[in-house]
Amino acid sequence: MQINSFTLNSLLETHDLPFIIVNAAQQIVGVNRAWENHFGQTRESILGNACCNNPGDCRHRRFFQTLEPYAGLFSDTLDEREYLLKVRGYPLLDTDGTLYLGESVLTAGASEPQDKSPKMVGTSSAFINLKSNLQKAAQSNVPVMLNGETGTGKELAAEFIHRQSQNADGEFVIVDCTVLGEDLFESELFGHEKGSFTGAASAKKGLFELADGGTLFLDEVGELPVSLQPKLLRALESGQFRRVGGTTSLTSTVRVVTATHRNLGEMVRNGLFREDLFYRLSVFPLEIPALRDRIEDMPALVGHFLKSFGQRDCCVYSTTKAAMQKLMQHKWPGNIRELKNCLQLATCLCKNHTIDELDISIMRRQGATLKPGMIERRGQGAVIEDTGASNINPLDTIEAEFIRSLIKKYQGNRKLIASEMNISERTLYRKLNRLNIN
Repeated sequence: MQINSFTLNSLLETHDLPFIIVNAAQQIVGVNRAWENHFGQTRESILGNACCNNPGDCRHRRFFQTLEPYAGLFSDTLDEREYLLKVRGYPLLDTDGTLYLGESVLTAGASEPQDKSPKMVGTSSAFINLKSNLQKAAQSNVPVMLNGETGTGKELAAEFIHRQSQNADGEFVIVDCTVLGEDLFESELFGHEKGSFTGAASAKKGLFELADGGTLFLDEVGELPVSLQPKLLRALESGQFRRVGGTTSLTSTVRVVTATHRNLGEMVRNGLFREDLFYRLSVFPLEIPALRDRIEDMPALVGHFLKSFGQRDCCVYSTTKAAMQKLMQHKWPGNIRELKNCLQLATCLCKNHTIDELDISIMRRQGATLKPGMIERRGQGAVIEDTGASNINPLDTIEAEFIRSLIKKYQGNRKLIASEMNISERTLYRKLNRLNIN
């Protein structure tokens, strides 16, 4: 017996670790190539077998009774040999609504493969389709444009393309277009020579030069002023540029990936973005799905973030079933970034490293019990009301509160705060200004 679903079969080979899929009858219905290589068994000899050799204490049966993800060390007998296994199991939902259990397995003491690719997590059909398209984009060398809402992980997707491409040995250079004004544009992108302007005490390489042989990621390219767009277009088309104050033409061969949350087609029609630059950048357009469109990935995403926070805090975090239900019912307008911030705050609020539904502070939809601007907090009926202007985004209230907790934790050390938030110090500085935090 094996699964016939294209979605789940495609999922199997996206895992680097040995991975199996188990049905509700506790039979193995899917095995990946990493399992065959790790345990020396063929999938033909495994498919249709009972899930494990512990009928009296079967973790798989418990899963289908509780539907709760699990992780830990388990003893199993495989091919008449006993193994101590490091296991992580979580639910998989097929396109027809059938529930399966997905389980990654590694023998205790074995090291996990060191993959340079950024960690992309998900099991939904939307995620599998995205990852397949990202791999196709990586194998080409044409410019890629990533479209998607704020917080969907466009920078992570761009780095994934870089790590899977022929330019992987080169640099992955990020250009934040939201901070490039007239005075900074040429110096930042193309560099400058010593003495070319006041304060230029030494020569400096620009980001184009640093990205030579690698990937240049233009983040939020829709924010680039129209006056600067011709300069970018010339450099992209010719690959040539000059440092500010320089007389020699330099050449840089880069792979270009851009990202935006704006509708650039509409901006072109309104004269806010050059049509020739738009077509130059969007040869391979890709849409990054919003979290609400891949809500089946919630258990895997929550498990990934809690594992990361647990490694940081030297503990193991978990969620109750009620907490997971609350997470899956929210629409997540801030997408994965909002989810991560929500879970980080929950780890600070929870007791005994177990997150329950009252530890989860999220913005309620308009028309719900709480009005926009009121944030649910731990405790029966306890809320925090936003007393600022009516146009304040309640998500900003949550983010500001979390950042203040990190400021207190790290005594204002921006480097440590940015590291825990997994953002650059530059991005942290912008957040502090936007949220009016000292």
